[in-house]
Amino acid sequence: MKAIWPFRHLGLKLLSLVIALLLWMAVSGEETVERGLRVPLELQQLPAGLELAADVPITVDLRVRGGSGELSRVSTGDVVAVLDLRSARAGRRVFPLTSDQIRAPFGIDIVQITPSAIALVFEPSTSRSVPVVPAVDGRPAPGYVVGAMAADPADVEVVGPETAVKRASEAVTEPVSVTGARERVRQLVTLGVLDPSLRLKNVRSATVSVQIVPAPMERTLRNRPIHLRNLSSSLTAEATPSSVDVTLRGSREAMSRIEADEVAAFVDLAGLGAGDYQLTVHADTSRDAGVTRIDPTTVQIRIFSGK
Repeated sequence: MKAIWPFRHLGLKLLSLVIALLLWMAVSGEETVERGLRVPLELQQLPAGLELAADVPITVDLRVRGGSGELSRVSTGDVVAVLDLRSARAGRRVFPLTSDQIRAPFGIDIVQITPSAIALVFEPSTSRSVPVVPAVDGRPAPGYVVGAMAADPADVEVVGPETAVKRASEAVTEPVSVTGARERVRQLVTLGVLDPSLRLKNVRSATVSVQIVPAPMERTLRNRPIHLRNLSSSLTAEATPSSVDVTLRGSREAMSRIEADEVAAFVDLAGLGAGDYQLTVHADTSRDAGVTRIDPTTVQIRIFSGK
């Protein structure tokens, strides 16, 4: 039998003893403190076929005790409260929170948990089909309005607690911008439901088609004077005829708000010298109405030298 020599590797044994002694001195000399922490609440093992039917707390408050150095090194996620739901069934249930359900680094003791119990409401999980309701943002070009809207798919299936699913009436889309549009707008957008307890079963997006059509009402303003714009200061000019009729299109509300003086017919004379010209007439109006016709569309302009 081989004899064991107790002084073999003596240097390594002495070094280990010194390190252990230093660690013991560091730990035993460290001040023990208490600290408050707000930690995440993690739910595990929710039985299939059940849904949480009410707001669930996402954090709990703890009082913890440990060495000051150890606690100073604790970061977000190092301490977590874990709630095991495998025994849950439909109805209101109360789950106690104990120190055994707190996941924390070695050397940290749990002194207090607030709240000490979590009340949760469970309902059977169910689903049903609801229509997709498109949403739009902005205004079409003046003289145009939003027409029929359609989504593809037209219906989606929502999943969630039984009572919430029964209340659900629609799924909504991310708004489709129709700002300045004069023709159909077609866009792929994200789908969602407003109730946070519900979710979509499969589909996450839809293609929305928005028809942009001429506004339903027209109004003609007679004998609007023609303004001569951007004429050189050394010239004079006259228009024949000196007035035009301007036809606007917009909603009934917009048409009722527009005053005749708000619509300005004009001809742009920028860069023109003396002479005769046949020029197009333009018109300015509010952004709620569009100009659909100017009669006549062109006028005779005579520009003279001198004042």
